[in-house]
Amino acid sequence: MRRVAVVGVGMVAFGRHPERTLGELGADAVTEALGDASLGWKDARSMFCGVVGGGMTPGTRVGNELGLTGLPIVNIDNASASGSSAFRAAYMDIASGRVDVSIAAGIGKSGRSLGDLRPPASHGTAEYRANLAGWAQGAMPPAGVFALRSRRRMHDFGCTIEQLAMVAVKNRRHASFNPYAQLRKPLTVEEVLAARMIADPLTVPHCCPVGDGAAAAVLMSEDRARALGYGPLVTIEASVFRTPTLAGDTESQDADTTRLTCMEAYAEAGMGPKEIDLVQVHDAFTVEEIEYCESMGFCEVGEGERMVERGEMTIGGKIPFSTDGGLLSRGHPLGPTGLAQVWETVLQLRGQAGNRQVEGARAGLAHMVGVGGVCVIHILRRG
Repeated sequence: MRRVAVVGVGMVAFGRHPERTLGELGADAVTEALGDASLGWKDARSMFCGVVGGGMTPGTRVGNELGLTGLPIVNIDNASASGSSAFRAAYMDIASGRVDVSIAAGIGKSGRSLGDLRPPASHGTAEYRANLAGWAQGAMPPAGVFALRSRRRMHDFGCTIEQLAMVAVKNRRHASFNPYAQLRKPLTVEEVLAARMIADPLTVPHCCPVGDGAAAAVLMSEDRARALGYGPLVTIEASVFRTPTLAGDTESQDADTTRLTCMEAYAEAGMGPKEIDLVQVHDAFTVEEIEYCESMGFCEVGEGERMVERGEMTIGGKIPFSTDGGLLSRGHPLGPTGLAQVWETVLQLRGQAGNRQVEGARAGLAHMVGVGGVCVIHILRRG
């Protein structure tokens, strides 16, 4: 397997873009990533596009905006992990030796990403539309599932709602330094507790917003990237994809699958939690960041909320999580979310993250799970 580098990243700000099509959003992100890499659209030899419920061949619609060149375009729908799965597919296309340059793109629009689902007409406020994560999908609304997981956490480990609220406050502070984030106004714990209830005990800020957006990355074989003089170069040290190994409740599946995927990623990268400088995590709900911090080996089970309370997961702390605001504040248009994590991680490792820069960052981990039992983890390193 050949080694692979990320030589360009691009992103469209997450939020509301009602006038833009999926193809237009994706084309803007890809164009920005290609510009970051000082390459042109015709330099790409393959593209993988992550979209949730985007209809037929959304990636080809991106290509149509840029000018179809005949390159193969593969569309991937893997729930929240769609963008991460596209990134892995591009990585594998280069690592296998098939191509030297590949593009991973992710696109999302709130209406199209949720298929034919629409909130009731009586709930047409902007605030409600911005928090569709609290609305029904499947047998139980996602917010209901994570409300139960939060209650279980409280029972098992003495977690408090104030500690969960600290996750939302921390991530909103990080997002306030990110011009591409959907929600940027700082919050206090008191404001989180006083906000509208979604599913007891979770109020609106405990739940991620969904919206529109796009993100992309340009990948290249490391030997070619070095020959062309790219620097500082960010390499992909691990790319691991797993589904659950056991049947059971979502909580067990997510935690166990994350733990096993992380173990495999650490082994592939030849490093452990102590060598990771920052983490982008699937924090669609506040309790998830705490659970996954433990599953990834950054603290013992039952200690995650204390990590947040002590400030160890904030920028400047022991192991910063969700440095761009995470799903909770940067936003979660589903398809592009995993690639937004790559965008942030690459900027951090290059030292280009501005006021949210993690000083001395050399290695970053990006983690996404998808409903139905999917976990994708990438470890990137400044080489």
